[in-house]
Amino acid sequence: MTLPDDGPTTLSPARIRFALLALALGGFAIGSTEFVAMGLLPNIAYDLLPDLYAQSSADANANAGWIISAYALGVVVGAPTIAAAAARWPRKRLLLTLLAAFTLGTIASAVLPSFELVLIARFISALPHGAYFGIASLVAASLMGPGKRARGVALVLSGLTIANVIGVPAITWLGQLAGWRVAYLAVAAIFALTFVAVLIAVPWQAGDPGATMKRELKAFTRAQVWFALGIGAVGFGGLFAVYSYVAPLATDVTGLPEEFVPFVLVAIGVGMTVGNLVGGRLADWSVRRSMYLFFAVLAGALVLLGFTASSPYGLLAGVLLVGAASAALSPTIQARLMDVARDSQSIAAALNHSALNIGNSLGALLGGIAIAGGLGYVAPIWIGLVLTLAGALLAVTSFALDRSRARRGVAVPYATGAMHAVES
Repeated sequence: MTLPDDGPTTLSPARIRFALLALALGGFAIGSTEFVAMGLLPNIAYDLLPDLYAQSSADANANAGWIISAYALGVVVGAPTIAAAAARWPRKRLLLTLLAAFTLGTIASAVLPSFELVLIARFISALPHGAYFGIASLVAASLMGPGKRARGVALVLSGLTIANVIGVPAITWLGQLAGWRVAYLAVAAIFALTFVAVLIAVPWQAGDPGATMKRELKAFTRAQVWFALGIGAVGFGGLFAVYSYVAPLATDVTGLPEEFVPFVLVAIGVGMTVGNLVGGRLADWSVRRSMYLFFAVLAGALVLLGFTASSPYGLLAGVLLVGAASAALSPTIQARLMDVARDSQSIAAALNHSALNIGNSLGALLGGIAIAGGLGYVAPIWIGLVLTLAGALLAVTSFALDRSRARRGVAVPYATGAMHAVES
């Protein structure tokens, strides 16, 4: 059965749910491959950097954090490049190609022998990340129907957040028992399963016949697109400054045994799952108000975590709230990008993940510098707070520019192609 141009109305509700589930399974696999390194960072450091680990576990953990940054950099590079170059491709064919690349890249990450080669493999395996989420979000939005754009985005992202509840803790536990390489092979198996699910469940959808690389890249000529990217890139660093080093935070600061780390990851994942669903609904109501609200909650959560990380209850409450507020921001920022990118929708849907993974890389990098400088594992939390406040400031500035344009009688563009007044 094919998906006609006039929408998904010929598909049964069961078929639509099956297709959405397959797309979300891809998010689950991506969440697993992206975040499992956080829980296994000490294990990776011990295996790939044994000499440095023998001298200083903190220095080895900080250097192993480059694996997280390499993946994030791959997302940043791959998302706009693939989305712009393949915008005309039939969407199902593109999704299957990306999933095949994920599977092979994750296998390479698991079997290559040295730190440098694993670093390169993590970069390469991340290239399809943003394009998958971007195209899958467009397919999901089409299947969900009019007025449910952000909820479609959130549904695809729900696979990523659920991965943090189930997949990442379970695979972290597996990695602690059988080795981190076995953990990555398990992730590769999930990608292979997703390939089969998408092949069976997702209906055919044409690409954008009018898309060209020039038209898609035109998004970069719009100032508000850069503001939206900055909001995600800087503001989301607050989450990853914490998340990248949550394992040593739990063991060295809170004093918990290594076996408790998966439970800390579950707390983050529960927060992310709830926050993502709430963020999708509220973004369909008001992007601006939702963004302000979630930045405020994220800043408060980081302050709470910074002062209570030495307590198990404070740690769990803090990471849960940090995960919830951060995940709620994701569909909100994506909706904003799709609003301001006008007709460059393929690249706009993917760019959100470039922005968020710049935040991933930035948070991991700055947190690692602080740890290597002897400031301890709490320091990344305060770095995260600074990044969050900077992201909020960019959001305020961006929406203020919209209001200024509206007062001058200049219409504000939205993703539908219509011109609307600024939200009150």
